[in-house]
Amino acid sequence: MSAQSYSGSCHCGKVSYQVELDLTRPVISCNCSICRRAGTLLSFVPASDFKLDSGEDQLELYQFAQKHIDHLFCRSCGIKSFARGTSKDGSKMIAINVRCLADVDIDALPVMKYDGASV
Repeated sequence: MSAQSYSGSCHCGKVSYQVELDLTRPVISCNCSICRRAGTLLSFVPASDFKLDSGEDQLELYQFAQKHIDHLFCRSCGIKSFARGTSKDGSKMIAINVRCLADVDIDALPVMKYDGASV
């Protein structure tokens, strides 16, 4: 595993965070209704590898379907830079929108397609 520290934020910068993740592993391109519309590329990390630096008070919650994931977006700029949820084993996890990470070449990342529309 080659986890590195990355800085992430929403567009306006009111929501910012640090995350440890391994971008040599494929990021997920999901075709579910929300990911397809938002254009997210996802990487999942344990909550312990994520630190929100600012903006908890700027986050709005959106849930749909089974409401397993807290889709959070900045109330100022509308960008969804991460989401909170629970993995199948019950541990807390964070879904990182890697498009919101600083200094990451999105085109160089390995991408795995996930058929979330069928789930």
